[in-house]
Amino acid sequence: MAQTIVGINHPIAVKRWSAVLFTDMARESYFGSRFMSKSEDARTPIQVLTELESEAGDTVTVTLFGQLKQKPTYGDDVIRGKEEALQPFTDKVSIDQVRCGVNAGGRMTRKRTLHDLRAIARSKMGEWWARWSDEVTMIYLAGARGINEDFIEDTDYAGFAGNSLQSPDTAHVLYGGDADSFATISNNDQMSLKLLDRAQTKAKTSGGGSDGKVRIRPMRINGEDRFVCVMHPFQEYDLRTNTNTGQWIDIQKAANSRGTDNPIFTGALGMYNGTVLHSHEAVIRFNNAGADTLQPAARAVFMGRQAMLMAFGSPGSGLRFDWNEETEDRGNQVVITSGTILGMKKSRFKNADFGSYALDTYAVDPEA
Repeated sequence: MAQTIVGINHPIAVKRWSAVLFTDMARESYFGSRFMSKSEDARTPIQVLTELESEAGDTVTVTLFGQLKQKPTYGDDVIRGKEEALQPFTDKVSIDQVRCGVNAGGRMTRKRTLHDLRAIARSKMGEWWARWSDEVTMIYLAGARGINEDFIEDTDYAGFAGNSLQSPDTAHVLYGGDADSFATISNNDQMSLKLLDRAQTKAKTSGGGSDGKVRIRPMRINGEDRFVCVMHPFQEYDLRTNTNTGQWIDIQKAANSRGTDNPIFTGALGMYNGTVLHSHEAVIRFNNAGADTLQPAARAVFMGRQAMLMAFGSPGSGLRFDWNEETEDRGNQVVITSGTILGMKKSRFKNADFGSYALDTYAVDPEA
């Protein structure tokens, strides 16, 4: 009786496992499952660019047109010669190949079938890709690698694909408490509702007019403007344990009345004053804040639309992930490799961050 065997690198296996791996990564990734979309004018914090999936090249350029600043023309006054030229500002993101590999070992050490090895590799690679993507996303949004332990990338990581890390410009960083710089952060300058209020007020009132400055655009959810703030669990702890009147209890009241199934709310701590609050361990931490450069700190990210750019390029299979299986040591070892072509960076126009603020606060491990 004939038997159907889907062997190593069979086209059916490649397409199947490539597609499933991307689904796993998207589901496992904290940012991918909540904050990414690929519409032309994405209403999420991460703008996915797909132009290079079907076109040649390794760089995508995005354009922002500034606000018009001309005076109005009244009555029968002649408008000829008073027209204003559009002012384009550009940013770009480059892509490169990124890969992850699993060696299943030799025949004597393998006690499962090839099919099981595929499933195990897919599961573990999906977790790896999600973790790497979340960590690198936060590194780019913060503009720094920080000191976070157990990151995949080392502390000297400076970005990939030629997309360098960019520190927040002075107009797009706020500090906890009374601090007015990273060097003045002390143990009284923790995460608070006041800081979130300041960030939202700044987002609503800075730029967007004839001054030529770019304004952070909120997401529009069920007819309401919303921002997102992702903080470190140490910052979350400071927020939760603040016993002053009108602090954490306000978040708890709002958390029971979200009234939406939008992915942005999935896993959220709650919503305060129109800002959806999230906590994630990949938020960047530091150990060199304060006048003595010894104070522990963390950099939460307050975001509106298109704070981050992420571009994918097809790896050649028509799918966002490539899957390859091969044998080594004369057929003794099975090696499975997954890869993708992508790039990411924080969006910036006119040398200023476009869709985010950094919220730098004192943040220490409560168990230390």
